[in-house]
Amino acid sequence: MAIRMPRILKKSSTAKDVPKGHCAVYVGEEQKKRFVIPISFLSHPLFQNLLSQAEEEFGFDHPMGGLTIPCREDVFINVTSRLRN
Repeated sequence: MAIRMPRILKKSSTAKDVPKGHCAVYVGEEQKKRFVIPISFLSHPLFQNLLSQAEEEFGFDHPMGGLTIPCREDVFINVTSRLRN
């Protein structure tokens, strides 16, 4: 007879859907939407501008618990689509 022990640590469902080499960011001015991006984007000058906005608005206290970028979703999609090419 096997004894089942409950899992002490549970993996977050959000952690499972972030592939290796990527990170999740929250984007939006009021309603935040979650995006998964390659970590290589973080060092690109266009993306650095978005990170500077986040630093000015939130400092290191991000309300969503993760990296939050306070720009319109369409601006974020435009910037990241440029980085993908």
